[in-house]
Amino acid sequence: MTKFAHVLLKRVAVVLVAAAVAGCTAAPIGVGIDDPIEQQNRDTHAANRALDKALVRPASNGYGSAVPSPVRTGVSNFASNLNLPGQVLNNLLQFRIENAGHNTFRFLMNTTFGFGGLLDVATEAGLENRRTDFGETLHVWGAPEGAYLELPLIGPSTERHAAGRVVDILMNPLNFAVEGPLRSAGTGASVAARFGDRYRYSDLVDSVLYESEDSYAQARLLYLQNRRFKLSGGAQPDYIDPYEAVYGNE
Repeated sequence: MTKFAHVLLKRVAVVLVAAAVAGCTAAPIGVGIDDPIEQQNRDTHAANRALDKALVRPASNGYGSAVPSPVRTGVSNFASNLNLPGQVLNNLLQFRIENAGHNTFRFLMNTTFGFGGLLDVATEAGLENRRTDFGETLHVWGAPEGAYLELPLIGPSTERHAAGRVVDILMNPLNFAVEGPLRSAGTGASVAARFGDRYRYSDLVDSVLYESEDSYAQARLLYLQNRRFKLSGGAQPDYIDPYEAVYGNE
């Protein structure tokens, strides 16, 4: 295990313990920048940027050029729909019952009338995707934001959000209810959707990664501003994490 991985696992464990003892009072929204391992984060950022330049950006451009837009949209819709059961579970853990019902109806409508989620008929019916994740659940439970982290492949995060990502992967009900070809199709759709996002937001991602004077500081600032805005009750942020657009969760 690398030193970075050991530090990351230790910090994630601390966040989960903090959530367990914090009670049910939401944590204060973070302020400022807490980046105690900045040099390690910068090294990871440089590796992520190199990977994007060598592989992710060319692959996403190829995908976007070769696959028609309606097909890319259908793949993205399908992948997003598969994430909804996990979001419903997070809604319940956050005691946001109305959101849980909203996302449940969205999942049922798109699965039933949207051909398994290929068509987003729910949004047209007024059931927009109220995205959430276990990082937000930890915030609601009172776990502090923690230090800033840049994760391999995933990119900008915090200790709390990193812990949430791990739990989201483990607790999505579809990971246990779906097996065989459908699970493989879901995984493939998720990967393709991320490449589609990278292609769709290419100008924005490229401006952050390749046109900023300090791409690390720029990505860190934009991530923290928009993550905090979302947790404070704002709408889904306009900023697209340069790496989450490819590897992140809906």
